[in-house]
Amino acid sequence: MLPIAVMLFGLTIGRKSSLTLTAATFLTAITLAFAHQNWLDPEIANLQPVLNSWWLMVHVSIIVASYGPFSLSMILGIFALFLIVFTNKKNKKKMDINIKELTVINEMSMTVGLVMLTIGNFLGGMWANESWGRYWGWDPKETWALISIMLYAFVLHMRLIPGLRGRLAFNFASAFVYLSIMMTYFGVNFYLSGLHSYASGDKQVTPREAYIYIGFLILLFVAAAFRYKKYYKK
Repeated sequence: MLPIAVMLFGLTIGRKSSLTLTAATFLTAITLAFAHQNWLDPEIANLQPVLNSWWLMVHVSIIVASYGPFSLSMILGIFALFLIVFTNKKNKKKMDINIKELTVINEMSMTVGLVMLTIGNFLGGMWANESWGRYWGWDPKETWALISIMLYAFVLHMRLIPGLRGRLAFNFASAFVYLSIMMTYFGVNFYLSGLHSYASGDKQVTPREAYIYIGFLILLFVAAAFRYKKYYKK
């Protein structure tokens, strides 16, 4: 579902942007490669009673589909940071156009993802009311979904805050805040106990990759900051 959503939104939002199509294709290929790993339990078992519901298709489909534009936003942010790093006097004009293009599409993609995640969260509340008799109970999955909504809403409004506006800050934030989606999607299932912890007891996914990602992103941001200050900051 996730790679399909990434490619779909890449084709829809960035149909006239070769950089966006490249980023979407790259991320789709990586996602499919990981999807074919054999660390998941292949045993077929019956669904838990709470999952045997029509809401499973509606709520989960919208939520997972929202991760598509968020993933596209993340990879576009990284691409934009790389373009800033590789800016020099000769290619500044071309790089400036490409970075502006990626930033605009990044914001569009993030907005679509935020709307879908918010709608999916409301639909999840309706399912929770039918299954557990309450719309909201501060379950870890619900809480982290709310945290993700608030973080992405903050990133979209960063341009209104002096000192946080600008393409460098926005693209870095769009890549960094993706960690909240990973925590909502994977971390809650394995590391926190709650009504949504359907994978509790299974082999935990190591957070080592998350630490590597954070380190890589910080190094990329530092390198991009020097170039941005030299060529773009007025």
